[in-house]
Amino acid sequence: MMNGQGRVSPGSAAPAEERSCSWLNIWVFLIFALAIKAAFVIICLVALLDGSSGHFKILLRNSTEWCCVPSSSAEKLDGWMCCPKGWRRFQGSCYFLSTDTMSWAESAQNCTGMGSQLVVITSKAEQAFLFNLTKEKATSTYETKYYIGLAAYKNGKWQWVDQTPYESTATFWKPGEPNLLFAEKCAAIHVKGNTDPNTYSNWNNVLCITSCYRICEQAVQLL
Repeated sequence: MMNGQGRVSPGSAAPAEERSCSWLNIWVFLIFALAIKAAFVIICLVALLDGSSGHFKILLRNSTEWCCVPSSSAEKLDGWMCCPKGWRRFQGSCYFLSTDTMSWAESAQNCTGMGSQLVVITSKAEQAFLFNLTKEKATSTYETKYYIGLAAYKNGKWQWVDQTPYESTATFWKPGEPNLLFAEKCAAIHVKGNTDPNTYSNWNNVLCITSCYRICEQAVQLL
């Protein structure tokens, strides 16, 4: 409003300023509320991770992607069994079949670097599973060897990488194997293509410097 001297009356601008301050206060309140909500969600997630016996931390640390299936008994659902993506589960273990070849020592080191070990085979059921799994990867035109965690290069006696006593476990050597023990001191699953007969006695001892594929094994993660 103009006064008699052509000036704006001080009282006429006050309502606009008050409306501006009111909208500003609303936006400040909303931003503050969202910040509190975000902080609450973060605190809940941290508490969840800390309170789960470290299992979620293990999954996040060891692999970026996991595949899980229900772990159930006849009475109830016990939880979940998880393997890294790209690994195959059998009973209580996860197995990885490599796509490249290395010596036995390099293969053992590679598995260790993934938080696993070269496979230790302790039953006919496990050997049968691995034989069929390697046949899936093999072709009908060439033979394939996969290192397992069994070697005799340290003291001339066969020993599993996890110190499982060799004498107390099932063995699945091919007929006539192992031979040439003075030189061939590392064990491998030997598959002659995917048409290999269904015989599970297919271990072969080879020179430890031979470039072979490998099978890594680690325990399933239980959640």
